[in-house]
Amino acid sequence: MPTNSNEKIYKIINARLLINHEIVENSYLWYKGGKIIHPQSLFFDHHRDADEIIDAKGLLVVPGFIDTQINGAYGIDFADYEDSVETIKKNINIVAKGLLKYGCTAFCPTIVSSSPEVYEKVLPLLNARKGTAQGAEILGAHVEGPFISVEKKGAHKQSVFRDAKEGMADFDKAYGPELIKGKSSVAIMTVAPEIAGVSDTIPELVKRGITVALGHSACRIAEAESAVINGATSITHLFNAMQAFHHRDPGLIGVLGAAELPIPASSIGHPEPSSTSPCRNKPDPRPFFGLICDGVHVHPNSIRIAYYSHPRGAVLVTDALSAMGLPEGEYTLGGCELQIDKNGAAYIKGTSTLAGSTITIDESVRNFQKFTNCTAVEAIEAATLHPAKLLGIEHQKGTLNVGADADFIFLDDSTGELHVKDVFVAGEKVIF
Repeated sequence: MPTNSNEKIYKIINARLLINHEIVENSYLWYKGGKIIHPQSLFFDHHRDADEIIDAKGLLVVPGFIDTQINGAYGIDFADYEDSVETIKKNINIVAKGLLKYGCTAFCPTIVSSSPEVYEKVLPLLNARKGTAQGAEILGAHVEGPFISVEKKGAHKQSVFRDAKEGMADFDKAYGPELIKGKSSVAIMTVAPEIAGVSDTIPELVKRGITVALGHSACRIAEAESAVINGATSITHLFNAMQAFHHRDPGLIGVLGAAELPIPASSIGHPEPSSTSPCRNKPDPRPFFGLICDGVHVHPNSIRIAYYSHPRGAVLVTDALSAMGLPEGEYTLGGCELQIDKNGAAYIKGTSTLAGSTITIDESVRNFQKFTNCTAVEAIEAATLHPAKLLGIEHQKGTLNVGADADFIFLDDSTGELHVKDVFVAGEKVIF
């Protein structure tokens, strides 16, 4: 990995590092030029030592959190296109900066079902871009809809829903020229596989580098499994906006129990094997699944069942609204009026329909550990390694391996819970 020999070399000491699914005590982490490096080359090739020592004082040092589904925060909605381009850019930067204090160093800004003019204006502003100490990295947008089910629409505007009877042409019409860029523009796309033409188009979407997720769907188990075979690798906010589990036809939720799916030829974009995998030493063919761990969207017992069914597939998401970081009150998501109650739960105004959350990613990690009784490592990896693997970027995100981006956080676990103390993006400490 080429680096500038004049760049400053940093060494973190007195750290407990999360490496290869384990906490390594009293270890060192070296980085240079925004990348994690191996010290051996410094000693033997460049005859150099660290230029600056950072004392972690016994704290956990782990990869930065990744949120693959977040609609906005601080009064800002990523689907709001009516402001000027400069104002929208400024608002995106406000959210990117604000997320850092929760340990979120990379995210997929999410746009709910919208009209073509919204995507045409907003998607170019949400293209993948590197993170800095001034803002979390954007990994490309998550477009949630409009190829979804009326029956499971949630807070989405039904008037913009579409089908794909003309295949890829319908997707290009819906999202515009940005879709041709693939994952640099659209990292994740949520679709309902039972919508006409959608499942058959999944292979073409995957060829463009887009991660296809299944959600807002009333599909049956056969339709869900067919979509996974076609290339879908994720389920959007498991349990929410989908058919309830039924023992005769478990629907989309039932994919977590699938045992006959073909084993992936490559590990890229697929969960690592676990004790519940169809094959214990090959990539798991079952999709990843997003979980909103606010205690409102999904009961803790359901979180626990999903986790123990498919532990390496769990991906923590906030699905946070523009009201994240703000007090209770009325807000807007994609033109829909919402009411946030005193517990942070978000509902379509005047109804009992959940519309998203106001939880932060660090709180999601704490809740997940509490709900499942999993280890700290397992909870952290559900917000780091798993989303990185979902997006096929685990070589640069979600780990502290040599060559990965130097996006990491210091966590204090002295109380038994994980709390963010310091945040580094591209090796630079964030000043709050």
